[in-house]
Amino acid sequence: MLFRKIESLIENHFRSGSKKILLVDGARQVGKTYIIRHVAQNMFENFIEINMIEDSLGDRLFAEIRTVEDFYLQVSMLAGERMQKKENTLIFIDEIQAYPHLLTLLKFLSQDDKFTYVASGSLLGVTLAKTTSIPIGSIRKVRMFPLDFEEFLFANGMNETVISAMRQKFDKLESLEESMHDKMMDLFRKYLLVGGMPDAVNAYVQDKNIRSVREIQSEIHEYYAADASKYEADRRLTIRRIYDMIPSNMENKKKRIVVQNIENKRGKTFRDYQEEFEYLINAGVVSSVQAISNPVFPLIESAGKNLLKLYLNDVGILTGILYGNNIRAILDDQPSVNLGSVYETVVANELKAHGYKLFYYDNRSKGEVDYLIDDYNSLSTVPIEVKSGKDYSIHSALNHFVNNEDYHIKKAFVLSNERTVQQKEKKGTRQNQPRCPAVLPTQRCVRF
Repeated sequence: MLFRKIESLIENHFRSGSKKILLVDGARQVGKTYIIRHVAQNMFENFIEINMIEDSLGDRLFAEIRTVEDFYLQVSMLAGERMQKKENTLIFIDEIQAYPHLLTLLKFLSQDDKFTYVASGSLLGVTLAKTTSIPIGSIRKVRMFPLDFEEFLFANGMNETVISAMRQKFDKLESLEESMHDKMMDLFRKYLLVGGMPDAVNAYVQDKNIRSVREIQSEIHEYYAADASKYEADRRLTIRRIYDMIPSNMENKKKRIVVQNIENKRGKTFRDYQEEFEYLINAGVVSSVQAISNPVFPLIESAGKNLLKLYLNDVGILTGILYGNNIRAILDDQPSVNLGSVYETVVANELKAHGYKLFYYDNRSKGEVDYLIDDYNSLSTVPIEVKSGKDYSIHSALNHFVNNEDYHIKKAFVLSNERTVQQKEKKGTRQNQPRCPAVLPTQRCVRF
C-alpha cells in the first residue's frame, strides 16, 4: 500500500479521544476513502461505512434524517450488533456532500458522543461553501491532496533513512552528492509524468507502462470536468470552459486567467466569474495563486481580488494533456520544450500540500515573482522563483524585489534542477543561514 502522510494525522485524531468529528475534504480520486478505511479497520473492532451517494441512488435511507435518534435507527438497520461503544465503534460517513443536511447533524452527533465518527466528501468544499449552518466547533476539517514528491519517493522504494538525509542536506543548504542528485532528478522527472493520483502511481509502480498511467489520468481529468455539470445549469459550461483553459493559460507569458477569453465577451471582469473560480478551488481540482499589491507580511492583507492564477491539482494530469504518451520531452529535458508551466505546477501543489497559502507579485515596471509565502517564524514574506532551464542565475525581478527595503525580505529562494547550492547575500546585510521550505529535495536554493 502507498504511504500517505495523512494516515498518522487520522490515527492521532482517533487516539486523542476528541469529540470533534474529523472531516476529510479533497478532490475525487486522491485516496480519501481508501486511507480512512485502512486506518479504521486497523484501529476499530467495529467499522461501519455508509456511502451517501450510493444511498441517494438507492434506498435513500438517510435522505430525510434530521435527528440523532433517527440517524442511529437507520445505521442500526445496516450495522446491527456492530454498534457498540465509542472506543471500539467507528462510523464512516463517506460522500457526505450528497446529503448537505447531515453536515448540520454532525454537531449533534458530536455532542451526543456515543460513537466515533469520520466523514469525507469529494465536493465537500463546494457544499460547505453553500451551507449556512456549518458546525464549526464540532468538526475538524482537513484537506487531502494527491501524493507529494516525498510520498512518491516512498512508493518507488526510497526509505526514511535516505529521505531524512536528503531533508537534512536541504535544510542546511548543502548540495547532494552527484550520484544521489542524479537519482533524485530521475525520479523527479518521472513524478512529473506520473503525478500523485494514487491509481496512476500504483499503475506506474506495478508495470511502468506510461499508457496505463495516461489512461487513468485522462479518466480523472474527465471526472473533474464532468463534475461541473452537477452545478447550476447557467454556470456549468462556464466552469467547464475555465477548467479546460488552464493548460493553455499556463503556456502564456503571464500564466494567469484572462477573463475576456472565457466567453470571448468584452467588458467581463473577474467578479463576473468569481463563483466559477470558487467552485473549482473549493472542489480541490485546482490550486489558486492570488496576486499581491503590497508584498509584506501577512500577505492576505493585500491580496488582490481581480488577478488569479490557476494550476491543475496534479502535475501528471497536466503533462498528460500537454505531451500525451511522449515521455522524452520530460525525461530528456529537451531544450525545445518549455517546461516552465510544469515546474510551476508541481511547486504550487507541493506548497499547497504543505499548508502554504500562495500568492504572486506582478509589477509592470519591476517584473514578476512566481510565489510568495508567509514565514511565521520571521514574520516576513518569502519570495520563491522557479526555473526550469539553464537561466537559473537570471532573476532580475527577484533581485529588485529582495533589495526593496519596504518589503523587509529576509530570505528568498530560487528553485532549479541544478545540483550545487549557492548563496548570495542581500545588499548591505549579512544574514544567518535560512531554512528552506520543504518542497522539492532535489532542487537548488539560492539565498539573497
